[in-house]
Amino acid sequence: MRVALFLTCVNDTLYPDTGRAVVKLLTRLGVEVDFPAAQTCCGQAHYNTGYRHEAEPLARHFSDVFGPGLGSGEYDAIITPSGSCAAMVRELYPRMGERARAEGRGTGLARTLAPVVPKTYELTEFLVDVLKVTDVGAYYPHKVTYHPTCHGLRALGLGDRPTRLLRAVRGLELMELPGAQECCGFGGTFAVKNSDVSAAMGADKVRNAESTGADVLCAADNSCLMHIGGTMSRLRTALRPVHIAEILASTEEEPLS
Repeated sequence: MRVALFLTCVNDTLYPDTGRAVVKLLTRLGVEVDFPAAQTCCGQAHYNTGYRHEAEPLARHFSDVFGPGLGSGEYDAIITPSGSCAAMVRELYPRMGERARAEGRGTGLARTLAPVVPKTYELTEFLVDVLKVTDVGAYYPHKVTYHPTCHGLRALGLGDRPTRLLRAVRGLELMELPGAQECCGFGGTFAVKNSDVSAAMGADKVRNAESTGADVLCAADNSCLMHIGGTMSRLRTALRPVHIAEILASTEEEPLS
């Protein structure tokens, strides 16, 4: 199987180790991973802030890079370590195409985006639903609590896929997070426009995580972990934010530091 890694803006800029972990993990499972260097933003930040027309060129570019017809050939799947970016492609790209049609601009955008929509997967759903694995051979001797981020929980419906993967990790003790389904307060530009509310939500999330006795809080979105991690720093907690891909990539031979 040959897949393309869609790393996302946040990971590429701030958390490149997450991308390396995805490549390490998928390669260990026998998957050939390509990284199309021409990839850019999927347009989520623009779309969610109300600049929907401005997001369209980015969506077209995404389809050009990851869709069929390039010299690199066609991919079996497009994998991203981000529930929010996966949701942008799967849930909102079809809406963009439909809105363009409703505005009298034809069906061109919908046709352009259609090939990439069903092939785009968040990492944990790809592992569980496509590769049919939950035990990925990982080793991570820490107490971990899992925060289900909003897009993964509500838009993609990831359900228990991430926790099934975590429970199969040797040495890992999974601690239940109180109020797990409550938002961490990031929400992209919400954190800027409503900073006081965002900070309070983040503090609640961190206090709930601390109450579990865990060493690590993990999630499937580094954007949320960035917000939570900043709150942890200000509250001077011993908890560490870690992306689930980095936990699943860790082994006894190559432990995550």
